[in-house]
Amino acid sequence: METYLLDWANLLLRWAHVITAIAWIGSSFYFVLLDNSLTPPEGDELKAKGVDGELWAVHGGGFYHANKYMLAPRWRPLPQNLHWSYWESYSTWLTGFGLFTALYLFNAGSFLIDKQVHDWSPGVAIAASLGFLVVFWLAYDMLCRVFGRHAGGDRIVGAGVVVLVVFAAWLACQLFAGRAAFLLVGAMLATAMSANVFFWIIPGQRTVVAQLRAGQAPDPVHGQRGKQRSVHNTYFTLPVLIAMLSNHYGWLYQGPSNWLVLVLLMLAGALIRHSFVARHKAHVLGRRAPWEVAGVGVLVLLGMVVWLAPKPPSAAQQAQAAAAAAAPADYAAVRAIVDARCVLCHNAQVQQKNVALHDAAGLKQHALNVHQQAVVLKLMPLNNATAITDAERDVIRRWYAAGAPTP
Repeated sequence: METYLLDWANLLLRWAHVITAIAWIGSSFYFVLLDNSLTPPEGDELKAKGVDGELWAVHGGGFYHANKYMLAPRWRPLPQNLHWSYWESYSTWLTGFGLFTALYLFNAGSFLIDKQVHDWSPGVAIAASLGFLVVFWLAYDMLCRVFGRHAGGDRIVGAGVVVLVVFAAWLACQLFAGRAAFLLVGAMLATAMSANVFFWIIPGQRTVVAQLRAGQAPDPVHGQRGKQRSVHNTYFTLPVLIAMLSNHYGWLYQGPSNWLVLVLLMLAGALIRHSFVARHKAHVLGRRAPWEVAGVGVLVLLGMVVWLAPKPPSAAQQAQAAAAAAAPADYAAVRAIVDARCVLCHNAQVQQKNVALHDAAGLKQHALNVHQQAVVLKLMPLNNATAITDAERDVIRRWYAAGAPTP
């Protein structure tokens, strides 16, 4: 029953996480586009009102005219009813952390730990995973506060963040199961994104609003800092998404250089995102959009396609595979493999994901799942904890192709 309830928590938290992430990323992308597409106001009326930038847009059969005031409007008091964009961020982080807790922390021995990578206790692994979230945020925040306002500070901070992320990706892949390591690095960046909103962007905006309503001149540092952290968040977005999605693709995180795979995936995402951010500003200035930056990101991905491609089998391996393909893959052969590799977590007493494979009826019922997870995706056994071989996966493949026969 506990496993069943955790599966429901997993489903509902994942659903809520995706919904809130769409809302947060959508609003973030829109405001980045809006900021980079503003032009100085043309009309005297807008200038007199204190408008600093305007944008005309067409959507949904109508026209929209957005105005941005760097300070309070000159023509009316600052409205009491202000829309604040922060619950999308908080809800995304809370649902994401809840999902991480239900799936990884409650099952640390299975999901966080790969004893072939690093053999440690679940409690220590849990503490270390939480430490990744906290330590990265503290190091990143210190970089921003120490160097962010210096001349050339953005470049210094950017270079420092790259070093931090590369080191964190390498370290995570030395300590945790590959799947968990990829997701943990994504969660680390996502935590920094939400912490930017919670600790700096929203408090700074509240301070500016309070100063304006009190008739005081607002400290420009709040706007500068909020803008800097917002820009960082938009560059983190695609790296976070690919790190989160990667856990569905075992061939990404199961190799010996998995940390480099993760770094290159995130780099490609950041480059592609930069191209779109720069495109908005280029359009306003009448310049060519720097699509070559996105092109470099695409080339990185194509290089990875070539790098990670499976090597063609040798003549001996081909002959062995041909001989194996000619041999029957009956229920008895698959039963032996399933008993040795799968039943530990899928039996009458323990039914992970509500899947029991200890008898012929259960194996027949879940034959499609077994084929997909063990043969096609190679995600099971999780972290290959029971050391299933490619030859055994092929037996399951031939058994399934033959109609999954059972007694």
